[in-house]
Amino acid sequence: MKTAIAVGGVDADRKGGFTRSVDYAIECEKLGVDVAWSAEAWGTDAMTPLAYLAAKTTKMRLASGIAQVSARAPGNLAMAALSLALMSDDRFMLGLGVSGPQVVEGLHGVPFAHPLGRMKELVEILKLAFAGEKLNYQGKHYVLPLPDGEGKALRLAHQPNPNIPIFLATLGPKALEFTGEVADGWIGTSFTPATAQSYFEPMRRGAERAGRNFDDIELAVGAVIGVGDNVDEMVAKRKPALAFQLGGMGSPRTNFYNQAYRRIGYEDVAVEVQRLWVEGKRDKAVNRIPDDMALQASVIGTKDMVRERLREYAQSGINLLQLQVMGRGADAKLETVELVNQLIEENQAAQ
Repeated sequence: MKTAIAVGGVDADRKGGFTRSVDYAIECEKLGVDVAWSAEAWGTDAMTPLAYLAAKTTKMRLASGIAQVSARAPGNLAMAALSLALMSDDRFMLGLGVSGPQVVEGLHGVPFAHPLGRMKELVEILKLAFAGEKLNYQGKHYVLPLPDGEGKALRLAHQPNPNIPIFLATLGPKALEFTGEVADGWIGTSFTPATAQSYFEPMRRGAERAGRNFDDIELAVGAVIGVGDNVDEMVAKRKPALAFQLGGMGSPRTNFYNQAYRRIGYEDVAVEVQRLWVEGKRDKAVNRIPDDMALQASVIGTKDMVRERLREYAQSGINLLQLQVMGRGADAKLETVELVNQLIEENQAAQ
């Protein structure tokens, strides 16, 4: 199992935040971290930071994590991906996700309906572009070129690069099956090692249907990391983020994270936390998160607890663990990253 970090996001938008984020990535590369994921919500975009990182790093893979499928026209996204692959000497990986209706409709001004269908068509167009084919496509969501106009099907001026890896951030069963059918990797959230098969089984079905080997799909998930003896304090610090994920990351009707936690055994918690959050009872929503859920959805605790949790992630099949380190200060975070890599190596040596 390899490790990854995230750059960009909310922290990068603060004064000096992006510089600190880049410095952190450079030091993590020295520690052997394999991937830097560039986050995108409604602040720093997913692609621009990677161009800068391409000039500052030499070995680390650089991934959009995630680029929102509704935020860019297919041709524009293909050009950006091919450009970043060229600039990084083929270290770029394209991570895609559908986001949610609040962002898609509120920020980008396009309908959110049929997100999986839109993702499927986009991936097909991207593969045409990466292979150097003309972008001639007749779909439900994308039509290239537009009919009855002056446009014509164009081939991008880039040299073909069909090997750009495509990672998909998916949670629902049908979307997971599609990931198994076509993707090089999966970006997972709302994940616990004990319930890994609820995600892997649909992907495996999709892979088998497409004549692919499920084991060839790189499985990447994020995990909050905290090492120390103050276990109760770390558990308490995890609960607000989990409550926000269940209650606020999406609309009351469309919250993929909430739905995912329901499928892996937290039905009552997910329903109640969302209700309390929507009603504005944020403190009660946080208090409704059980300690066990905070522990299962994280890698926190004493050194021995963290070592065991890392072993569980690796044994469940995870290839790439994105380290979301608790605490403040670059030095402290780098110490944790170094320790986690050391514990992973020790687990591998003990096998």
